[in-house]
Amino acid sequence: MTPTGRGPLIREPSQERTSLTTLAGLFLKLGTVAFGGPAAHIAMMEEEVVRRRRWLTRDAFLDYLGATNLIPGPNSTELAIHIGHARAGWPGLLVAGTCFILPAALIVTAIAWAYVRLGTLPAAAGVLYGVKPVVIAVIVQALWGLGRTALKTRALVMLGAVATVAAALGVHELVILALAGAVMAGGARLRDRPAMSSTAAFTMTGIASGSAGATPFALWPLFAVFLKIGAVLFGSGYVLLAFLRADLVQRLGWLTERQLLDAVAVGQITPGPVFSTATFIGFVLGGTPGAAVATVGIFLPAFVFVALSGPLVPRLRRSSTAGAVLDGVNVASLALMAVVTWELARAALVDPLTIAIALVSWVLLTRYRVNSAWLVLGGGLAGVALGHAAT
Repeated sequence: MTPTGRGPLIREPSQERTSLTTLAGLFLKLGTVAFGGPAAHIAMMEEEVVRRRRWLTRDAFLDYLGATNLIPGPNSTELAIHIGHARAGWPGLLVAGTCFILPAALIVTAIAWAYVRLGTLPAAAGVLYGVKPVVIAVIVQALWGLGRTALKTRALVMLGAVATVAAALGVHELVILALAGAVMAGGARLRDRPAMSSTAAFTMTGIASGSAGATPFALWPLFAVFLKIGAVLFGSGYVLLAFLRADLVQRLGWLTERQLLDAVAVGQITPGPVFSTATFIGFVLGGTPGAAVATVGIFLPAFVFVALSGPLVPRLRRSSTAGAVLDGVNVASLALMAVVTWELARAALVDPLTIAIALVSWVLLTRYRVNSAWLVLGGGLAGVALGHAAT
């Protein structure tokens, strides 16, 4: 058992600070091979940080994951920033976040360059055909390990089941997270009757973009649009699509509907954060300076929010009420992740071959502990070698 009594660990994590070079190497690698969206990114981080390197306990990892769900912005990027801060302080916060974002930004910039010249997206169906089943295996493995740590009481198991059903029925993710935290907080208050109320609130800052009507393109308005989106956006890539359409297509008239859909597709098919969609749009509108401005604008709030909330997470765990809220949010986060994984699996496991790739990846991960980065690369090569194209 851990000193807090929260379940068995593989081994106590290293207490030594991690060098910035090591931190940069890990997150540059993850940013290069982490296909599949936030659920896959979180799974790969858990494999590297908890099981392989033992930088964090599963409990601490879950607490940081829960905290990212309480603030706006890209969850997997914020989790990388949390890990960097936990392992190397403020310099680690900047290095981990920047290195996770950088590969996606460079890859998307190259794709945008080709898009501007060719007028269409490069084909990637073969690569994705082989990569998606591997991603499913990685996520399922992470869910299994994290779930065994998070579901430590009958109440949490029941809460997880209810949250999973609610997510599958389409209840908004923020409602699920808020209710899960409230239920567990209520239970904690009933247990500790002289409840010492130690409530923690994560503040969400909205930055209004004040332009109205058609606006000529310029870098500062572009920065303001993406800064606003990064500061207020909760939810999936589909929510991002709605924000981008409202600002860039309808209000400003800078993008066409087709360009917007192509931009979102690039964010989905490339590794790293889905918010790299901003890099693509910035390049299409303003070349390399536009790509840089849009990327900084949409990711900057994540660094600020994590810097403000990160130091509070260990303190929250020491309060019975706030710790119960984190337990509830952690379980709800895994429930949301499980539902997303089911939807991804239905799209990825489309024939006996993709099912076989997923099963082989699962065996290699669980029995032989092959690094998920090699499996992702192998899946991509297999997809290309099989010559599978979208039909």
